[in-house]
Amino acid sequence: MIVLNKVFYFCAAHRYGNPKLSEMENLAAFGEDLHIHGHNYELIVSVTGEVNPDTGFIVDLGHLKDIVNEHIISLVDHSQIEIDIPWFKGKQPSTENMVVWMWEQIVTHLKDGKLYRIRLQETPTIYTDYFGSL
Repeated sequence: MIVLNKVFYFCAAHRYGNPKLSEMENLAAFGEDLHIHGHNYELIVSVTGEVNPDTGFIVDLGHLKDIVNEHIISLVDHSQIEIDIPWFKGKQPSTENMVVWMWEQIVTHLKDGKLYRIRLQETPTIYTDYFGSL
């Protein structure tokens, strides 16, 4: 199997908190992340599929870049995720939720290849992988 990986970058802010929890419960669950804070994210979009014998490619990278830039980067870059992106209303802006949202944005627009994995790195030591709903 061949997997093509394309890397994207964006900066965004978020804060955690659950209105159903008390202040103490929120503090216990989220700690300092109750405060608005930001990250320089790295997004890796992985596509697999058959190599087109005429082009030698699995997917047109221009097409993939257009999808990701239009449906993800333009929305999240320099945003406060849980406020600026309607999908996150009532959801935590965690990388676990973000990769599901990103998958949904890409999979419906991808013409060639098959979306294999979304990897979102939040810090040098934290990243989340998503392979779609199995």
